Amino acid sequence: MYLSELFNKKTAMPTPESALPGRPTAMPTAVNHFISGRPLKGPYPAGTEVVYLGMGCFWGAERLLWEMPGVWVTAAGYAGGYTVNPTYQETTTGLTGHTEVVKVVYDPAVITLETLLKTFFEEHDPTQGMRQGNDVGSTYRSAIYTTTPEQLETVLAVRDAFQAALTSAGRAAKITTEIGPAGEFYYAEDYHQQYLAKNPDGYCGLRGTGVSCPIG
Repeated sequence: MYLSELFNKKTAMPTPESALPGRPTAMPTAVNHFISGRPLKGPYPAGTEVVYLGMGCFWGAERLLWEMPGVWVTAAGYAGGYTVNPTYQETTTGLTGHTEVVKVVYDPAVITLETLLKTFFEEHDPTQGMRQGNDVGSTYRSAIYTTTPEQLETVLAVRDAFQAALTSAGRAAKITTEIGPAGEFYYAEDYHQQYLAKNPDGYCGLRGTGVSCPIG
């Protein structure tokens, strides 16, 4: 296969019919967060909310988010695709439709969604389409998946504010972040959870635009 064919395969979204079929059982993963010991799958404290943030490779994104005060727990996983219970190897082919995301469980009394989104938009480049830096493919696309109508309204407002900031800074590129209500989320395999806590010298591809987000 030519490199151009492989590139196109990884950056083109599959249809539900062409996506890999997956499997009936979930992939095994960690039970508790490697840093805090809190349960990845709950139960979560009353009053917490959940949002899913995709910033390219989930290793660096998860570390950035678990360090924020008010974030109760984080988990790496896959969302936005079609394949049921995908493996990491399957997602990297581009044939599942998923992107790498971080499940963020946060306490809105301590940290607002606007603050989370300010970090989201400033710490990666949301204008790159099906890539993030040298990481190429649909699995690295920027994404925000919400769990309430109020979250979605806030996300759209912050996106528009950051787009205006980009334009004012002389950047012609438009934000390509995929935004919408969350569908099924699949937890990534155990070794991906809190990867950079287990491997401090591991890869982190986060790189922002240098433009400040005016909300948060």
